[in-house]
Amino acid sequence: MAAITSNNVANAIVKLVAADALPVLVGNLVMGNLVNRDYEPVLANAGDTVNVPIPPTMVANNISEGGTVQTQNPSLGNAQIVLNTHAEATFQIPDVTKVLAVPDLLKIYMEPAVAAIAQRVESDLLNLAAQFTANPPVGSAGTPITESVIDAAETALFLAKVPASSQKFFVVDAATYSAWRQIPRFSEFQTAGDAGLQAIVNGTVGKVKDFFVFRSQFVSKTGSGPVTTHNLAFCKDAIGLVIRRLPQPLPGTGAIAEYAELGNFGMRVVMSYQPNTLAQQFTVDVLYGCGVLRNTSGVQVNT
Repeated sequence: MAAITSNNVANAIVKLVAADALPVLVGNLVMGNLVNRDYEPVLANAGDTVNVPIPPTMVANNISEGGTVQTQNPSLGNAQIVLNTHAEATFQIPDVTKVLAVPDLLKIYMEPAVAAIAQRVESDLLNLAAQFTANPPVGSAGTPITESVIDAAETALFLAKVPASSQKFFVVDAATYSAWRQIPRFSEFQTAGDAGLQAIVNGTVGKVKDFFVFRSQFVSKTGSGPVTTHNLAFCKDAIGLVIRRLPQPLPGTGAIAEYAELGNFGMRVVMSYQPNTLAQQFTVDVLYGCGVLRNTSGVQVNT
């Protein structure tokens, strides 16, 4: 049986922190749980580029009896996503041994730090709305959302040949979500059935016109008088979120790191001692990049 040493305890603490980090991150994400996530446990550095292949476009040819096939030379598309964001949240715990004795203390320190990282990821993903230019934006700045605008967004994705089997998402800000819940045909039992009842009782929109509807505090806004809110209607493959492992600290530097990986997400948790404050310092960080994969699979919805 291995002896209990200070090194064993230190590693156990980091593993405990890492184990609680990712569930908090995933629980605080909206966009991060909807887009195409690409995670590999390979080491990378900020500035590295990841190539994401995109299926080529092919056509069907009519072959006559006795004829020959027409060979196509499709070009595999490629989306380059740069790992240009190294997000971190750092906190200190004066008496780290209390974390082992009272696990609830860990959540008090951990949840705000991880939530801050989740907010950064959300903001970066929603700021991509302006890059969807293949489909003309629908809706008008400073104007509440209407059923016809929602219908126009779904029609735009249909005309862009987004597969009917692809799940479609609609992420809006709080004001747009509130206006959506007050559209009579969507919020009354006699017109929307149980979905209308849920909108009134639980406050959730659910699924409307083939869109799963979500709200986020980080929807992009631009301009002034009126402010343009850039809500986004898209399918999963429209946006890519690429996450890679960060390297371990150099041996002998007094820092211990552990990786937390769950559901195509990966984070690093580093613990080190700060002599100036006589406290243990924890840094939760993640290296990622995001970008548009399929421009035709998303449409801006302005309100």
